[in-house]
Amino acid sequence: MPNFEPLQKAIPLAPLKLAALEGSLDFAEKVNAHLVDYRHLNPTHEAGSIAYKGYAADTYLLKCACPRFGTGEAKGIIGESVRGTDMFIMVDVCNFSLTYTVCGHKNHMSPDDHYQDLKRIISAANGKARRINVIMPFLYEGRQHKRTKRESLDCALALQELVDMGVSNIVTFDAHDPRVQNSIPLQGFDSYMPTYQFLKALIQSVPDFRIDNDHLMIISPDEGAMSRAVYFSNILGVDMGMFYKRRDYSTIVNGKNPIVAHEFLGDSVEGKDVIIIDDMISSGESMLDVAKQLKERKAARVFVCTTFGLFTDGLAKFDEYYEKGYITKVVTTNLNYRLPELLTKPYYQEADMTKFLASIIDSMNHNVSINHVLSPTEKIHKLLDQYHQR
Repeated sequence: MPNFEPLQKAIPLAPLKLAALEGSLDFAEKVNAHLVDYRHLNPTHEAGSIAYKGYAADTYLLKCACPRFGTGEAKGIIGESVRGTDMFIMVDVCNFSLTYTVCGHKNHMSPDDHYQDLKRIISAANGKARRINVIMPFLYEGRQHKRTKRESLDCALALQELVDMGVSNIVTFDAHDPRVQNSIPLQGFDSYMPTYQFLKALIQSVPDFRIDNDHLMIISPDEGAMSRAVYFSNILGVDMGMFYKRRDYSTIVNGKNPIVAHEFLGDSVEGKDVIIIDDMISSGESMLDVAKQLKERKAARVFVCTTFGLFTDGLAKFDEYYEKGYITKVVTTNLNYRLPELLTKPYYQEADMTKFLASIIDSMNHNVSINHVLSPTEKIHKLLDQYHQR
């Protein structure tokens, strides 16, 4: 049950509206259902009061679309008034399952296409909304967040462009490098972590899961995931280990320097379950190599927890490593589009983020502090207390 106390003492900024682009519609419908439940269960707000106009609605989803012409060009359409509303636009830039036709040829939508559609819906609002907020779970161009040579800074440019179009707040999850928010220092930028949802998914799906220093260890697959692993290991009270990647910087393959080897730093993992935690599985090559090396070091079971499961090279390698016993569980959130076949795999476990995001939206709409949502520490301690009592 969400914590309603901060919301009971605040008036919403404006009537709430969710504008879900097609790629995120299924996810948005679940978030909307939680919001409807929250506001019909909240006993302190009087639906008949003018201060709470539109508060307890049957749905908060806005009618919007981005139809395309035969040339592949598109336009944004909003099918109802947004004047004076607190508008939250949801977009999944990773949903490649959507297609459109260009002169008779079928194109799959790329992150660039989704980003353009986002701007079209912002433009269609025509400055009439009281406030515009963008919910972009996978941050567009988030991996191109810094410049190491003569190259573009795509993520910073995109954030600045959204702010210039009137966006007040940008909500994302597990940003590859949250320091990219320095490009828009005067605007709202929040990056949330799914640590609590990972732990809850593991406890529910692994009956003999044991959380203590003798049976569990947290692993960072590279230097970039260190902060996630440090937080997870500290709050669980278990040891942490880390791999670092040795790369061949003289060669570029598929836009990146190939990994020569993974080197391990940490105590022995022999006989322990290990959790590898990271922000995403892209091709999965480095994640699987880390899992294999942990098993070669005699780890008991390997659980992989990542916010975004992209699986750009398919699932065949994961199937193979599961059959060989290198991995036991792969946990990802439902924040981005996932291959339908992934959901049927015996090793896959979903970490549901819809209720969490609904709480974030509700708190932002009331203009109350989101510290109770931002930090999952208290919720994790409660979950651990329940686990130990059980």
